[in-house]
Amino acid sequence: MSGVGFGMGQRPVNRRQRAVKALWTGIWLVYLSAPVSDLLHGGHSTGVRVLGWIGLAAFVTWYMLLVFRTGRGERNAVVLGSLGVLAAQSTLLALTLGREWLVLFVYVSIASGAALPMRMARWTIPAACALLTAVALATHGGDSFLAGLLIPALLGGFAMTGVRELVRTTIALREARATVAQLAANEERLRLARDLHDLLGHSLSLITLKSELAGRMLPDHPDKAVRQVADIERVSRQALVDVREAVTGYRRPRLSAELAGAGVALTAAGVTAGLPAEPDLTGVPEESETALAWALREAVTNVVRHSGAARCTVELLHRQTLDGPVLELAVEDDGSGAGHGYGNGLTGLDERLTQAGGTLEAGPVRQGFRLVARVPSAGPADVGSPA
Repeated sequence: MSGVGFGMGQRPVNRRQRAVKALWTGIWLVYLSAPVSDLLHGGHSTGVRVLGWIGLAAFVTWYMLLVFRTGRGERNAVVLGSLGVLAAQSTLLALTLGREWLVLFVYVSIASGAALPMRMARWTIPAACALLTAVALATHGGDSFLAGLLIPALLGGFAMTGVRELVRTTIALREARATVAQLAANEERLRLARDLHDLLGHSLSLITLKSELAGRMLPDHPDKAVRQVADIERVSRQALVDVREAVTGYRRPRLSAELAGAGVALTAAGVTAGLPAEPDLTGVPEESETALAWALREAVTNVVRHSGAARCTVELLHRQTLDGPVLELAVEDDGSGAGHGYGNGLTGLDERLTQAGGTLEAGPVRQGFRLVARVPSAGPADVGSPA
């Protein structure tokens, strides 16, 4: 489906997506049925019909190019010139061929709202409507079409300004999210560099110093050199322990990251994912969050590999029990291949939750398989509800 659809604010990047956008842009051309009917049944001469078809084709081509390229950074002067061409075409066709061609001004108004910023569209849309009014009054029988075209021109034009602003906001939001992610990655790298410097800087300096001392003492004072070597070994072992603890902390799974990863994994496997909102884990013990993150990873892995499910729902709730507040994670799918007993993964997960003071329940339900993991928590009353 990625090759067909694209989100609001995203430009088409391949031929299929361009075709989809062209279809959605061109579907509104159905309202040109009045000019087409006039060319077919209006009683015009052959020469007038040929010129009319040429004029209509030129108008549609210019309109499609203008609207299709909206948001690609063209200067406003170029857009204004294009709108001027559309307005001139509409005026010429309506004055020469009749009132049925007044509908072209609705497209001029809509193109104004779609292609110009609001500060300019608020003037060009009324201008297009004023030109529509003038041409309608100058065209035989045009005043009877005026009321039915003026309101769509105004509403359609200003509606398109709202759509344009929504697209711009969506693009800005995507860019802001990408910037935040990049800044977070940079901050994480800086934190890692600081931690490694703090952990290893002093230890490596001490090892270097004692190595030099041991080298100088070795010929004349081997007993003192042995003590220095023993100190080097002790410092090295402690540095290794510190590095392992630091790496373990960096590798500790986080529940928010696992939720995001679960959505990606389930979608890639063709499973419809129902995920909770971003959780507020303020006050939740770190070991509890880690245990639930492992539980979510194991549950989603089982769904993807073994369940054959079409849908998987994840719930994350705070509950008050007789033993105190708990954070509860529930993962339920509608598959049939998840199994009915504890495998090695669930057994290890049960042990991990037990170490964190939590519990695990897993087993088949009426339409699938359900896993529920609970850990101690002191957070708010409700983290999130299922999607």
